[in-house]
Amino acid sequence: MRKIVAGKLHGIYVTEANLEYHGSITLDPEHCEVAGILPMEFVEIWNKNSGARISTYVILGKRGSRCCILNGAAARTCQPGDQIIICNSVYVHERELTALKPRVLTFDQDNRIVDRLTYSVERNPDGGYSFSILDVANKPLPIPAFVAK
Repeated sequence: MRKIVAGKLHGIYVTEANLEYHGSITLDPEHCEVAGILPMEFVEIWNKNSGARISTYVILGKRGSRCCILNGAAARTCQPGDQIIICNSVYVHERELTALKPRVLTFDQDNRIVDRLTYSVERNPDGGYSFSILDVANKPLPIPAFVAK
């Protein structure tokens, strides 16, 4: 079994850091549903501003609020206005890798969804793998040159 990306909230902005609340991250249920993130699911959080990396679990906030609130100890790692990446994962057998289509959302500064993307891994005729980022119409997007193809 391999741990594989299942979904991502890429570049969402922290709206609050609440040190006194029980530990976790509070997210808008609408964002979670689109990305396939479940309540109580453990997620990795990567702070683009500071480089901090933490793991915590998701609790749902108010629907439509576009909230992203770090709670408890997690509040020490992110401040309001920080841009973060939130990623959930699943364990799959390698043979299941090409069936997995992780959903990735990108955001503007008000945490409105800008892009709805999908990651896709395909098997090459030579037995290797190829990676694509697809938009909502399943059209491939260019992959930056620094990403191995």
